[in-house]
Amino acid sequence: MFKFLKSILKRSAPKFVYSNKYWVNIGNHVFPVEKYRLIYENLIKKGIKRKYIITPNPANEEDILLVHTPKYVKKLKTGSLSSREIMTLELPYSKELMYFAWLFVGGTIETFKLALKEGVAIHVGGGFHHAFPDHGEGFCILNDIAIGLRKLKKENKIKKGMVIDCDVHQGNGTAFIFSKESDIFTFSIHQMDNYPAEKQKSDIDIGLWSGDGDWEYLEALKKFIPKIYTDFNPDLIVYLAGADPYEKDQLGGLKLSKKGLQERDKIVIENALKLKIPVAILLAGGYAFDVKNTVEIHLNTINLAIKLFRKYT
Repeated sequence: MFKFLKSILKRSAPKFVYSNKYWVNIGNHVFPVEKYRLIYENLIKKGIKRKYIITPNPANEEDILLVHTPKYVKKLKTGSLSSREIMTLELPYSKELMYFAWLFVGGTIETFKLALKEGVAIHVGGGFHHAFPDHGEGFCILNDIAIGLRKLKKENKIKKGMVIDCDVHQGNGTAFIFSKESDIFTFSIHQMDNYPAEKQKSDIDIGLWSGDGDWEYLEALKKFIPKIYTDFNPDLIVYLAGADPYEKDQLGGLKLSKKGLQERDKIVIENALKLKIPVAILLAGGYAFDVKNTVEIHLNTINLAIKLFRKYT
């Protein structure tokens, strides 16, 4: 898995965004909070120098309000979500969870800025694409993707952005938020017979079905990438490299192999870097029965990103 990692790191590496506070106790839950720490520990073990790891700060409220409504933010801060809202969120409310959410948004903002500066940056986390302006759902409290892109636009760091969402679940919150914004292009390739039941409209949606596997997935992806890159010409690509299309994922049924997922990563990342478009990588979902498989898939994405960073930047 790390055959070439050490030799690459002797020369250069992209920046990673991670905090040792990427942890919250949510009890016995399918969401594997421990994966963030496991990924970090593997990176250190395999030779990533600490100078490449950037520790983020929590996002400020002004940034959160670029996307989310004041009423929703107040509910989050005061713990006044209704039981129905907590049920939709599918996470147990706590003050610690709110800090966790705010910190991840800060991490994604930092990742976007580093990607613009250096060509590639990787967030060991992020990708909470189900959050809407006025509510959270599907384990997603705040939409870090949308907040980060709105902030870059506000600060005139980008004019156009593109979201390439390869999580097994459609990025419904992100699609909704940017549905009327022509300068943010949303692309989602996902499993149709899966959560969310009601899909939103992205600029391009590719809906696959349970059991489709590597060939169907990769052929569908190649029909649009790199064409949409050259047609839209974004200043930044945000890549949600979800591990949940994996064949042994608890919440997905697309049945991709680890090799297929690596080929997916290569299509998305390499085509962007060939065109000199910066890429911010968010790890997004992953719920394998054995968390080690989820961690390995994320590390494969990171390993490939390091090699491509060295080759093209």
